[in-house]
This record gives sequence, structure tokens and C-alpha cells, in this order.
Amino acid sequence: MDWKKEIQILEETLEQLKARYADRIDLKTLEELRVKFLGKKGPIKALFDFLKIAPKDEKRELGQAVNRIKGLFESWIVEMRQSLEYHEEEIRDLTVPSRLPSLGHRHIITQTIDEITSVFKGLGFAIATGPEIEQEYYNFTALNIDITHPSRDAFDTFYLKIPPDKKKGKFLLRSHTSPMQVRIMEAISPPVAAIVPGRVYRPDAVDASHSFMFHQIEGFLVDKAVKFSHLKGVLLEFARRYFYEDVKLRFRPHYFPFTEPSAEVDISCQLCKGEGCSACKQTGWIEVLGCGMIHPNVFKHLPSEYEGYTGFAFGMGVERLCMLKYGIPDIRLFYSNDLRFLSQF
Repeated sequence: MDWKKEIQILEETLEQLKARYADRIDLKTLEELRVKFLGKKGPIKALFDFLKIAPKDEKRELGQAVNRIKGLFESWIVEMRQSLEYHEEEIRDLTVPSRLPSLGHRHIITQTIDEITSVFKGLGFAIATGPEIEQEYYNFTALNIDITHPSRDAFDTFYLKIPPDKKKGKFLLRSHTSPMQVRIMEAISPPVAAIVPGRVYRPDAVDASHSFMFHQIEGFLVDKAVKFSHLKGVLLEFARRYFYEDVKLRFRPHYFPFTEPSAEVDISCQLCKGEGCSACKQTGWIEVLGCGMIHPNVFKHLPSEYEGYTGFAFGMGVERLCMLKYGIPDIRLFYSNDLRFLSQF
């Protein structure tokens, strides 16, 4: 092989390429040229192969010449590639909309709480929040739940290893948002109307309809001459706004320690309009919340300025109302972080 002539031909070829593609070349063509001259079957690889069998007195000069021409080709290809990439960046249309990232939104539980509180806010109720770490006095005693009640057992409530308060008793994770009923009336003079949304905790076994943590909304109203009929009117208006306009309510006698009389409230089944179906277990009614007139024993724990006042209270599970409205079969779906479920709302 006349390697000197081959080197000369490659140098001339490179100059021709520079002149030919000075203004126009694409990445595909550039890659084809790289493979043609620098690839395994290219002329520069052939020169390296010849270097292995070249005469000893020529190897040094040949090696320097081959490395030089290889470097020239590589430098030109790198320079052209950078120029092309920069040019493409320059001519990119910045007005074309980019691919937007997936945006999050409020959890369906938060949406439901906002929807419910919005209804009661329109009815004149103030919105309040309270501590999730509560004391026995507010969670039980002040709400007429005596020491023998099962919920005061250590196995039925999440008690905390915090030194108890001498007056208010042990600390625990609240089992309902009703303690704020007493806390609010201790701080505000009557009349008062408020709703209290928030997380509550009960040591229930987790299944399709139970969770050790869920959300509840407590509501109450205290004023002069408040009657059960006022309670019925408020709850009917809420049901009409949250469920559907022609909904019907049914009040069934029940027992709650902090209300007397007490009732559980059912709504007419939206699917069958009261005719009976699998959703309502053929009864035509679906239970939604509990309510009643505030027990006189609760008023005994309030400031004296509440003497002569009456009031009503109600409590509802947020997850239950959400499941009823949207036909969700399992409470665990709310907490599974499955975007296939959450993105529907």
C-alpha cells in the first residue's frame, strides 16, 4: 500500500467535503460520512490495519500521519454536528405549545368536605376546626358519655402516652369532631351555629366500609326556643343541595349520649326513588347521618349564659356521603393513592 498517497487522497477528500457541505448538511448525511470514513470498513481503519504490518522504519511516520488524518475527520464531524444542533435550537418555534406536565388537584375527600361546608355556610353556619389530640373531658365527659361507656375503654380508643391533665383527664386521638361543640360554646356567647370538619380515629378493623381513620363533620345550632323541626328543616335543605332536589328524609329514633331525643336520618334512594333496589337493600332508604336535640346534661358543662337555651346537633361521615353520591363501593379506595381512581374526580 502506498500509504502516503492514501493520506493525501483523504486530506483532499476532507477539503472537498468541507467545501461541499459548508452551508447545507443534515445529521443523517453527517452520520453516513462518519461511518464511511471512520467506520470499521473505512479507509482510515484500513490504514490502521496496514500499520501492523508496515516496515519498522515507516511505522512511526505512518502512525503519526494516520492519527492526524483521523483527528481531522473527527474534529470536522463534531464541529458540524454541534453547528447543526445549535441551528436546530435557534430555529425551533417557541410558540408551539409544549407538553404540559400532569397537574394534580384536590383529593375527592377534600372536595366533598368543601362542598358540604359550602352548603352549611350558605345556611348561616360558621366553619371551625379543632385539635385531633383531644382530652377525655371534651371527647367524653362534657358530651354526657359516662365512664362506663364502651368507647372509654382503652381498647376502643387511641389513648396517648402523655401525662394526663388533672382536670381534663387523659389525652387521646379524638373519636369524633363533637368535642368542638363544647369548646366553641365555652369561647362564644349564644346564639351560635357552627360546623366542624376534620379527621377522627377509632380502632376499627379496616374493611370495605370501615377505617381506623376517617373524616367527620359535626354541626350544631344553639339559640332561644330551638326545636326539632328546625333541625329537620336544616337537614332537608342540606340533602336537597348535596344529593338531589326531590330527596325525602326519614328520621328513625335512636340513642346518642349527647342528644335527646336522638335520631338516625335516612334519605330516599336516588337510584330507585324509594321503590327498592340492591343499593338500598330493597328498603328504598339509605342511612346518612345521626342527629338530635343537644342533651340537657351537655348544657350543664357550659357557661351560665347558656341557661335557657336549646339547640340541635348532627354528625355525618364524609367518606360515607361521598360513597353514596358517587357510587364508590370501598372506603379503602380513598387512601390507596391509586391515580386511576383519584383522577376520576
